[in-house]
Amino acid sequence: MREISLADYTITFDSTLHSVNEFLKLHAYSTVFVIVDENTKIHCLPLLSNIIENYTVIETSSGEENKNLLTCESIWQQLIQHNADRKALVINLGGGVIGDMGGFAASCYKRGIDFINIPTTLLSQVDSSIGGKLGIDFKYGKNLIGLFKNPKNVFISTVFFKTLPSRQFINGWAEIFKHALIQDKMQWETYKNLDILQTEMDSIVYQSLQIKKAVVETDPYEKGLRKILNFGHTIGHAIEAYSLEYENNSLLHGEAIAIGMICEAYLSVKKCGLSVNELEEIKEILLKHYPKHDISQFDTEKLLTSMSIDKKNDGTRIMAALLKEIGNCAYDIELTKEDVLESLNFYNN
Repeated sequence: MREISLADYTITFDSTLHSVNEFLKLHAYSTVFVIVDENTKIHCLPLLSNIIENYTVIETSSGEENKNLLTCESIWQQLIQHNADRKALVINLGGGVIGDMGGFAASCYKRGIDFINIPTTLLSQVDSSIGGKLGIDFKYGKNLIGLFKNPKNVFISTVFFKTLPSRQFINGWAEIFKHALIQDKMQWETYKNLDILQTEMDSIVYQSLQIKKAVVETDPYEKGLRKILNFGHTIGHAIEAYSLEYENNSLLHGEAIAIGMICEAYLSVKKCGLSVNELEEIKEILLKHYPKHDISQFDTEKLLTSMSIDKKNDGTRIMAALLKEIGNCAYDIELTKEDVLESLNFYNN
C-alpha cells in the first residue's frame, strides 16, 4: 500500500479499500453518507459495502449536465432529512462530477462537514483527487461556482477500472498525457509508445499524481505555477461546454481537452517557441487515441464567449498555459480571437 502525503490530507493507494474502514474507526463521525450516481451505485457501491456498514446512500444522476445547483439542493435536502449534523461525513464515490459536486455540497452544508473521495474513474483519480478544487457548473460555463477545500482523505483503487467502458478509460488518459507534457518529458516518452488499454495502471496513476502534487503544493490557490495544469483547458473547456449543449453524443472531458491540447500546442509554436516537430508529435499521439471530432460547424462566437468568461482570465483577456517545449510550460499567455480561430482551423485541417 502506497501513500502520497499532502499538507492537509493523504492519498492512500489500496486496491482492497480496507483502509477506508480503518479511517472511519479513527474518526467519531455521527453518520456517514455515500454519494453515488446510477452507475456507481450498481458497479462500485458493492465493493465499498463489503468494507463499511451503517451508511446512508444519496443518489444523483450521472453526467456533467447534472453538476449544478439543483443537484446540490437535492443533496442538501437529503442530508437534512436524515438529520446530518456537523459531525457527519460525506463519501464521494464516483468520478469527477461526484467528487467536485459532492465535495462542494459537503463544504457548504452547515458551513462545512468532512468529506472523503473515492474516485472510481481514471480521470478523477489522476485529476480531481489532488488539489481541493470543488464546484459546479453554472449556465455561463464550467466550474464557475465553487471553492477550494481539501478532503480529509482520498482512497485510490484501480480495481474500479474494471467497471469502466474503454471510452471512459481512454478519457482519463488525456490528463495523464497533459501532466507529462507540462512537467515530465521522460514520462511523455514512455507514454507515447504504450498500448494504454493493456498497461498496468497503479504505477502510472501514482506517477501522474506525483507530477500534479508537486505543482499544487507549490501553488495551492492557482495564483501562478498551478495555472500550467490548465494546458489544453482554455479552448478545451469551451469545446466541451458547446458539445454538451448542442451535440447528442457529446464529447467527454478528456476528449475535449485532447482537442484543446492540439489547438494550444499549435499556439505554443506561435507564442512560446515549441518546435514544429514536437507539435506534430503531440498531434499525432493525441489523434491516435482521440480520433478527430468534427468541430467545423461549432459556432466560434459561442466558443469565444465561453472562453471570455473563463475563471482563469485576466478581466476580459483570454489567458492560456502554453508549452515552451515538451515538459516545460508557461502560463498567463494572452490569446486573441484570431489566435483561437487559427488554432481551431489547424485542428480541423
